[in-house]
Amino acid sequence: MSHIVEDFESCYRLSCSRDPRYDGIFFIAVTSTRLYCRPSCPARIAKRSNVCFYPTAAAAQSAGFRACKRCRPDASPGSPDWNWRADRVGRAMRLIGDGTVDREGVSGLAKRLGFSDRHLRRLLSEEVGASPVALARAQRANTARLLIESTAMSFADAALAAGFHSVRQFNATIKDVFDLTPGEMRHRSDRACSRSPGVVELRLNCREPFDAAALLRFLEVRAVPGLEDVSGGTYRRALTLAHGIGIVELTPEVRSVRCVLLLDDFRDLAAAVARCRRLLDLDADPLAIAGALGRDKVIGGLVRARPGLRVPGCVDGDELALRAVLGQRASLRAARTQTARLVETFGTPLRQPLGTVTHLFPSAAVLAEADPNAFAGLGLRRAPLQTLAAQLTNGEVRVDAGSDPIEALTRLLAIRGIGPWTAAYVAMRGFHDPDAFPNGDAGLRRALEALGCPVDPRSVAKLQQRWRPWRAYAVVQLWTSLDH
Repeated sequence: MSHIVEDFESCYRLSCSRDPRYDGIFFIAVTSTRLYCRPSCPARIAKRSNVCFYPTAAAAQSAGFRACKRCRPDASPGSPDWNWRADRVGRAMRLIGDGTVDREGVSGLAKRLGFSDRHLRRLLSEEVGASPVALARAQRANTARLLIESTAMSFADAALAAGFHSVRQFNATIKDVFDLTPGEMRHRSDRACSRSPGVVELRLNCREPFDAAALLRFLEVRAVPGLEDVSGGTYRRALTLAHGIGIVELTPEVRSVRCVLLLDDFRDLAAAVARCRRLLDLDADPLAIAGALGRDKVIGGLVRARPGLRVPGCVDGDELALRAVLGQRASLRAARTQTARLVETFGTPLRQPLGTVTHLFPSAAVLAEADPNAFAGLGLRRAPLQTLAAQLTNGEVRVDAGSDPIEALTRLLAIRGIGPWTAAYVAMRGFHDPDAFPNGDAGLRRALEALGCPVDPRSVAKLQQRWRPWRAYAVVQLWTSLDH
C-alpha cells in the first residue's frame, strides 16, 4: 500500500469515503489548520489545495502538523507493511517499535541492521518520510499519551518512562504533537486513572472485520498451563521485557482489544504494546486479504463466512521457535503437555502469579546449559531443542523484530532434527510472513479432505500457488474450519 501516498487522487477519494480500512496506512495533513488526521476522521474533508498525505504519523509531525483531537490519528492501527516486510526498512520500523532507539540509540539500530547511521537516515527518510529520531520521537509521544491518560503517575515519572531525557523535553513534545499540555490531556481523558502501581489499561485499535472468537480459540487450544490462560473471553500471560517482567490481559471488544498491563518498569510499555499487537495481528488489512482469497473455488466460501480471521503472531521469537521444535512431531495436546513440563522444570516462577499464569517461559540460555538427563526425564527430544537454544543464545539464530527472516530460517533448517514444517511455522508466527505455508501439516490435509480436495503433494502444491501472497491466512482459514 505504500504507493498509495504518491497517488493524490486515490488518497483524496479514500479520505472522502472515510473508510477506516486505511487508518494507519496513510495520514491526511491539512495545511490551513496544520492538523493531521486519519482517513476515517469525521471532520469535513478540506479542499484539494489544502491537503497533502504522509505515510506515517512521524512524517506528518516532522513536517510541522499536529494530531487531530477528534480522530486521534496517533492511536490508529499501524500499517500492515511493518509487520511482514522482510527488507531493512520493515525491520527498522519493527525495531523502533520495540524500543531499540530509546535503549541503544540510532547507532545501535544501524548496527543491528548492518549499515551506517547515514544510510539508515537516508533510507527511512525516502521510504517513510521521517528519520529514525523522528520516528522514535513520535513513539515516545504516543507512549507518553498512554501514560498520561491511563495512569495516575506523576508527569516526571511519565517522562522518564516514555523515554524523554527531561521533563522540559516531555512538556514541549506533548504540546508540539498534540497541542495540549500534559495537565490538559489528563483532564480531558475520559478514562479513570489506575491507582494500582505499575498498571496501565488501554485500548488497542484494529481494522474490522475482526474475528476475535476464532483468534482466542486458536490461542486457547495451544495455551500452555502455567504460562498462558484463556478464560472468560480474555487471554493472559507473562512477558519477558528489556527492563523487567510484564503481565498482560487481552480482552477483545468492538473494533478494539482491551489491554491491561502490569509492568515492572514503564519503560517497557511501548515494546509490550507492540508485541501484543503482533500477537493478535491487529494491523492486518482483512478486507484486502478476504478480497484476494474470497474468490478461490476451494476456500472462498470459508473466507466469505469468516473474513476477519487473523494469523496469530508471538510475543517472544525465541519462545516460539523452541515451542515449534517441541511440537513438530506431536499433536496439539501432546505439545502442550511437553511444554508445560518444560516450563514447570526450567521456567522462572512469577513473584505475583495471575490466576493460573505462574511462570515465565525458560530462556534459551537456561535450556542451552541444562543437564541433558533432565530432558530425558521429561520425555523430551534433547538434541534439536538444546542445539537451537544454544544458537539462539549465541546469536547464530535470531527470531526477533529486526532479524533477516531468510538468514534465520536457513540457519534453523541447518539444525539436525528441524524440518521444513517447523521453519514455515516460525516464518508464519515469528516473522509474520503472510505467505508462509507449513507443507505436510496434518491439520491442513484433514481440512482439505473435508472440502473434497485431493491431498497428494502435487495437488496441494498446485492449489497453494493460487493463494499467494496470503497463504498463511489460507492456512488459518483451513485450520479454523476444523473447529466448525
